[in-house]
Amino acid sequence: MTSASQIRVLIVDDEPLARGMIREMLEGDPDAEIVGECENGGEAAAAVGKHAPHLIFLDVQMPEAGGFELLETFRNGRAPHVIFVTAYDQYAVRAFEVHALDYLLKPFDRERFETSWRRAKEHILLERNGRLDARILALLEEIKAGPQYLERVVIKSGGRVFFLETSEIDWIKAEGNYVSVHSGENTYLLRETIGGLETQLDPKKFRRVNRSAIVQIDKIKEFQPWFHGEYHIVLRSGEQLLLSRSYRENLQEALGSAL
Repeated sequence: MTSASQIRVLIVDDEPLARGMIREMLEGDPDAEIVGECENGGEAAAAVGKHAPHLIFLDVQMPEAGGFELLETFRNGRAPHVIFVTAYDQYAVRAFEVHALDYLLKPFDRERFETSWRRAKEHILLERNGRLDARILALLEEIKAGPQYLERVVIKSGGRVFFLETSEIDWIKAEGNYVSVHSGENTYLLRETIGGLETQLDPKKFRRVNRSAIVQIDKIKEFQPWFHGEYHIVLRSGEQLLLSRSYRENLQEALGSAL
């Protein structure tokens, strides 16, 4: 029997096993009422309108519409609280920038889940008067103001986890499902595709120069003509990258001048 004091929870993840794990960890908790499970942002938007959940466990990357895209639909009415759930720590900074209650990095254990769930319950139970979370309202204002780009990335290196400001990045190279981020004499590996990272970087500052590389425009020292309309890009660090013909127009757009 549903209690008025229960927290209505919506689980949104394109992986059935991930949804099942969250459901299993919530089952038996008298404070939780699971009102639905969705596998993409489109389904979730409809479920939010139907069930008015208090809290969404929300995956970042899903088909049709991802977690951040779903948040953009919360322009009017009551906005639920969000705990992001993802396998990619690259999104941690942005998750907190959009005021998520918490961020669960897959694979997580029961102890980490319980900590996140407990904090969410405490927060939501304090807001039983039904007023919108001021942080979600701030998110909506940010969305209306335009896209938000990464200002820093989360780096794991040598047993440390730290932030690297995007202003410190010289260039980025594709490494399959990873990218290597080059900053001065240092290189860091991130679990992210180059296409995925490209969409999160400010196009006024970063541009793709070939299929495998993104460069920070302010780090470019000069262009050297090469064969068949291609150029060598010389960075201030001395590194040289190829600007392919197919990406030349893309870079020219950012530079505001033709090569």
